[in-house]
Amino acid sequence: MKKNLFCALALAVCANGWAQTNITPEVLQTLEGSYTGTPAEKALRNAISNVSIKQMAVNQDNKQTKDTHFNVEVKNSGISDQQSSGRCWLFTGTNVLRQRAMKKLGVDNFFFSHVYLFFYDQLEKSNLFLQGIIDTRKKDIDDEMVRWLFKNPLSDGGTYTGVADLVTKYGLVPKDVMAETLVSNSTNEFCGHLKRKLREFGIQLREKSQAGADEKELQAMKVEQLKTVYRLLVLAYGEPPKKFTWAPMKNGKTIGEPKTYTPQEFYREVCAEGEDLNADFVMLMNDPSRPYDQVYEIDYDRHVYDGHNWLYVNLDIEELKPLAIASLKDSTQMYFSCDVGKFMDRNTGMLDLKNFDYESLLGTSFGMTKKQRIQTFDSGSSHAMTLMAVDLDKNGKPVKWKVENSWGASSGHNGYMIMTDEWFNEYMFRVVVNKKYCTPKVLELMKKKPIRLPAWDPMFADEQ
Repeated sequence: MKKNLFCALALAVCANGWAQTNITPEVLQTLEGSYTGTPAEKALRNAISNVSIKQMAVNQDNKQTKDTHFNVEVKNSGISDQQSSGRCWLFTGTNVLRQRAMKKLGVDNFFFSHVYLFFYDQLEKSNLFLQGIIDTRKKDIDDEMVRWLFKNPLSDGGTYTGVADLVTKYGLVPKDVMAETLVSNSTNEFCGHLKRKLREFGIQLREKSQAGADEKELQAMKVEQLKTVYRLLVLAYGEPPKKFTWAPMKNGKTIGEPKTYTPQEFYREVCAEGEDLNADFVMLMNDPSRPYDQVYEIDYDRHVYDGHNWLYVNLDIEELKPLAIASLKDSTQMYFSCDVGKFMDRNTGMLDLKNFDYESLLGTSFGMTKKQRIQTFDSGSSHAMTLMAVDLDKNGKPVKWKVENSWGASSGHNGYMIMTDEWFNEYMFRVVVNKKYCTPKVLELMKKKPIRLPAWDPMFADEQ
């Protein structure tokens, strides 16, 4: 069939003296021959047009009971639920810190308030956008950076560095001190209104600048705009506490005397452990579309204007795994992100390249490498979870991995997901490890001057 198509194209070239770039009737006739209309193809067409392709592609040869045992696991309790919001990065970051807090508080279950930190995330991102508009006010509105800012004034997605900067600046509070709202559990509608308002404010700042306003006047105008943003955030998410009185509970009973904290004091007491969430940790990336053993930084990939851009060390996957394993062996969970939607069985929580056989169903192969998928925007990091376990064979090589998800306890394997090592190789993108688990080579790489990438780079991190 391919031969016939090539012949048709060749005839077009010969007849016209130049390559035929459009689909001629002759070429169309050749293409039409690719569907033969046999009884088998008609049956397949009827099925595919009426049933989910994913459901039809379930690989029955891979439906045997899955092994859920892990010989290296950081035990945890309680599953969070981000519901209809894009806050996986926030749930994952605080879940890692939650492990420390439960140990320090002497409780079996505990959650931080996600909406508390999210309130300040949205406020800080609003300031980041408006200040970006001020910084680029002399550029043409069609400048690529200005266009990117107006296209991306705000999101509910984010990164580990956002968690680190926000927690360091604003601290943490228990979940029962600032409860979730309907809007925080379903962020899309309100975020849409806030983005529209921010774009309006951005245009006003540019017009004010064009009318001759100086930096001082623009900053004063920005503060007035942020007052509106703050008020809207309070209406949607509630007012963040400056102080609160609280005591931990175990088995339904309060343990210890209630204490009064500021959010910063609470964070330092229950989980800071003298660590700097930025300086003491490193983001490791596996991106084969770029050279390994390099440090990269993405411009404007941050939550706080005076915070940190997302910075990572790009490593071969086989160099990255031992660092994650070392952390797990030391009972330390990690922030982890991947392209979660690929080959995911949401009911069982299994991430396995053999879950679905699309090639047999559709009669064509899908042969791109991880590098090619990244380069063509077919794959990228989409979701953050907490890496908490690995199963090693007798030679110390990983067979499968386990993560704590934030889609509720009824999702996946009791709220967790299990990925084969083969899936990990193809769709895992980044993991955050404490520097104490890094090799001398990685620590030396961290001293390199980062290669700075633009804000519109495909690896811009906006995990949801």
